[in-house]
Amino acid sequence: MTGQVIQQVTLESGEMRACLLSYGAITQGWWYKGIPMILGYDDPMDYLSDRNYLGAIVGRVANRIAGASFALDKALFALDANEGRNTLHGGRLALSHQHWTLAQVAENEAVLCLNSPDGDCGFPGQVQFELRITLEYPRLTYSITAQTDRPTPISIAQHNYYSLGSTTGVSDHLLKLASDRYLDTNDQGTAYGPVSKSVGGSMDFCSAKPIKEAGADLDHFFVFGTDAKQPAAEVTAPNGLKLKLWSDQPGAQIYTGGGLSDPFAPRAGLCIEPSGYPNAPNVAAFPSILCTPERPYRQTLTLEITEGAA
Repeated sequence: MTGQVIQQVTLESGEMRACLLSYGAITQGWWYKGIPMILGYDDPMDYLSDRNYLGAIVGRVANRIAGASFALDKALFALDANEGRNTLHGGRLALSHQHWTLAQVAENEAVLCLNSPDGDCGFPGQVQFELRITLEYPRLTYSITAQTDRPTPISIAQHNYYSLGSTTGVSDHLLKLASDRYLDTNDQGTAYGPVSKSVGGSMDFCSAKPIKEAGADLDHFFVFGTDAKQPAAEVTAPNGLKLKLWSDQPGAQIYTGGGLSDPFAPRAGLCIEPSGYPNAPNVAAFPSILCTPERPYRQTLTLEITEGAA
């Protein structure tokens, strides 16, 4: 699978540029006025051994599925256990580790497609994925759709590590979330529900505050509010660059990059991964992520860079 040639295209709009790869539908780079907004490797081949999902599209089901299994229509589906007993981001050879078909349709837009066969990493159903990436200064938009031939869970996440030009990490970046609740997890980092917790103390980002005030590294799913007109998340770097993120998903995993390693330092970048609730196939109280031929999957993620005082 990894013996295929990795294709690459570059999008441009105004003072923005983005570089995309066919492998993993990865966003290799995104620049604002020449300043890198995300972490990435210069050599596309380095992504073949990357363990951090840098810039990738992850799924079929993002985040963790407990026990690497789920039941559907009285059948038990065994998945690829790639993080202890659990499945992380769909499995070892999931969407982030497959070669997508990449086509550039305009100077500022590209489409990537992937056919995921029935049984891929243990998931039922054949699924046709399409990702449309559009660069319209000062915004970068990801539009994802999926059509399945039978009921199957789908919950995609885009996995950029946002740095906003910093060379010293994101601990001093200000983070604000349109969220007053987060999901509880067990000692394996798996959400189990059914009740979300109210944010408070170090977990409260309703008002902007430095990421380092969270104390320990964050790796939690925050539930978004219902005002779609407001950004779901805002990140402001000490250099004055601000990222605003809009999402139609119910929440996002916030990961402060504590597990990053050579060539990147811990907390060199911040992940904001909008998706459906993690472990939803195993928690009846969570919103369903089940897709059917009659209910295809759709997600839109919009990112915007602005400038101003931190």
